[in-house]
Amino acid sequence: MTTYLLAGGGTAGHVNPLLAVADGLRERDADASVLVLGTAEGLEARLVPARGYELLIVAKVPFPRRPNGQALAFPGRFRRAIAQVREHIRTHSVDVVVGFGGYASAPAYVAARREGVPFVVHEANAKPGLANVLGARRAAATGVAFDGTPLRGSEVVGMPLRREVIELDRAARRAEAAEYFGLDESRPVLLVFGGSLGAQRLNEALAGSWGDILASGWQLLHVTGERSDLADPGVPGYALRRYVDRMDLAFALADLIVSRSGAATVSEVSALGIPALYVPYSVGNGEQRLNAASAVAAGAAELLDDPTFDADAVRRIVVPLLGDSGRIARMAAAAERVGTRSGTDNVIALIDRALDASN
Repeated sequence: MTTYLLAGGGTAGHVNPLLAVADGLRERDADASVLVLGTAEGLEARLVPARGYELLIVAKVPFPRRPNGQALAFPGRFRRAIAQVREHIRTHSVDVVVGFGGYASAPAYVAARREGVPFVVHEANAKPGLANVLGARRAAATGVAFDGTPLRGSEVVGMPLRREVIELDRAARRAEAAEYFGLDESRPVLLVFGGSLGAQRLNEALAGSWGDILASGWQLLHVTGERSDLADPGVPGYALRRYVDRMDLAFALADLIVSRSGAATVSEVSALGIPALYVPYSVGNGEQRLNAASAVAAGAAELLDDPTFDADAVRRIVVPLLGDSGRIARMAAAAERVGTRSGTDNVIALIDRALDASN
């Protein structure tokens, strides 16, 4: 029996691909032991046990970004975190470690190397995190979701995706999706969303331009986010939702998407062959713009600037595209070429390769 230790967490961007691989391993071999390493503070503390996996805890030790008291304490805290993981590896007779980034991954990589256990790295973002940059230097194999991700020895494997996305037949589910959202399956649909909390910039732009979208002959499915107080005009053809727990049905109905460009969003949208206009979040390290780069280069998507995305931009850029069915069809065909639904299987193949090489 093989024992896998999957390390990562903190955010959904780390936890979701980790869980997709965990599910894939368990589906392939019911006798395999799949354990997850995470912190007590991260999203994994809730999601991992709820999915039926044992969560092994490691202390959260952020890398210091500036010289201060935390920087002085870091070496000792990091050594203790490594010791915690080494104990987990010995206690559970772990055969291979797989890291997805986040606080749990850095000590996991070091612990695995010191215990003589092979480890594999997966990076979801086009701009890799520090833990994975360091881990890739000694990893048995490194997979990345996007072409051009600067990690040593990496190969493009795609993103491990949710089962409901991998198995989604958009055409077969369109009628069900239209009924679910109260829209007409025979008319095209623009899907706009900004994540579970929404995107204020996108919401404000749509608040001033939804009428122009409907006037173009398109319908609008607008997921505003749970914190939004945007008023629902209650008109036919405009489905406004604060939150959608059936994004598979939203994707089944979408003929074009306007959204942020988080790694999971870009991977899912491309895998499903849906053309997109991405509005990368302008705060942070610029990773969202990089995440969309391969889709844009392939002609599957276009980038819009967040600071200038407003109702006028929708009227000038989005509405004309809605009237150009040929251009949308070309974008959709490009999306099918650039996306992949086999990310989970590809990562598992890396894991198998690392195990074979260690035996």
